[in-house]
Amino acid sequence: MNFIRFSDLCANGSAKGKRVFIRADLNVPQDDAGHITEDTRVRASVPAIEMALKAGAAVMVTSHLGRPTEGEFKPADSLAPVAKRLGELLGHPFENGVPLVSNWVDGVSVEPGQVVLLENCRVNKGEKKNSDELARKLGALCDIFVHDAFGTSHRAEGTTYGIAQYAPVACAGPLLAAEMDAISKALANPKRPLAAIVAGSKVSTKLTILKSLASNVDQLIVGGGIANTFMLAAGLNIGKSLAEHDLVDEAKAVIALMKARGAEVPIPTDVVTAKTFSADAVAIVKPATDVDDDDLILDIGPETAAKLAAQLMTAGTIVWNGPVGVFEFAAFESGTKTIAHAIAESSAFSIAGGGDTLAAIAKYGIDKQVGYISTGGGAFLEVLEGKTLPAFEILAKRAAG
Repeated sequence: MNFIRFSDLCANGSAKGKRVFIRADLNVPQDDAGHITEDTRVRASVPAIEMALKAGAAVMVTSHLGRPTEGEFKPADSLAPVAKRLGELLGHPFENGVPLVSNWVDGVSVEPGQVVLLENCRVNKGEKKNSDELARKLGALCDIFVHDAFGTSHRAEGTTYGIAQYAPVACAGPLLAAEMDAISKALANPKRPLAAIVAGSKVSTKLTILKSLASNVDQLIVGGGIANTFMLAAGLNIGKSLAEHDLVDEAKAVIALMKARGAEVPIPTDVVTAKTFSADAVAIVKPATDVDDDDLILDIGPETAAKLAAQLMTAGTIVWNGPVGVFEFAAFESGTKTIAHAIAESSAFSIAGGGDTLAAIAKYGIDKQVGYISTGGGAFLEVLEGKTLPAFEILAKRAAG
């Protein structure tokens, strides 16, 4: 994937004295009093900002926060808490907070060596629908546009796409560049065998992903409610487990796609069941052929987990999206734990994404052993679907001239 890297522009002096506009993802959770409760995204934005300041640029940063109404700014929409935290992270001379600028579309005053935070970009009229009028104004604000918000790269909005059309230079910041590199390594040019784990409660939300992957991967592992639907497709009884009976034919089609390529979708040979969905439910391991009508399947069994782990150990590349069982409950976490440790111990390049997946990675302490942890939920899923993200498309187009 060809694109301009902001790091290269800084290294060769092209950013010195230039107006640099960074689109970051600072959409952080806050409590009722407006205090940030989790600042990972703010911390992740710091390298691009520091890179720009060190290069001698005049730096503007913006982000969306929440779901504001365009043209109607409210105090709850303000990036003020972010400005304060960002200043603390940047340190002197910004420790008391990065200056926050409102009504900035028609012009921003900022000098080389300074950084300002531009108020919630989704308050601007035309942002969501990427109006051409707004896009041209945004492009005129800067000499270099830096997209560093992978979580928004599947949206063609004013500050993610429109500005990239009209800014003199459009490039990828360190966060976005790392995502683009990892995705290319995992999906465009993977080391084989390529294994994909797609799990979750519903086939319908990930059906296009499964179909797309079935034409590319060597091993397609399904888990959670998705696996239950595939068990139905294989003629097994799943009791009262979560599944989508109307999508059994679709699951059969995915199995057929894999089979035509000499590959398979492994169907669980044993499962962990319970009579109720609760943390204190009694867990029973049984063969997949012995599920009772009143059983709930809440995890894959140890035999299945061991087989899948062995498969993953032979992979060259692993893509992971979703836990294979109800790992939040101790009695039903064994399958996900086994898979997680297999990925950690594998010599394969691994890329993982999705909220529940990140929670599992944190729970089992394997973040240092996963090759790349994706920061964007919806964007990561769209990449797995085989879609070209708008941000990738426009940055590649600009790089090509």
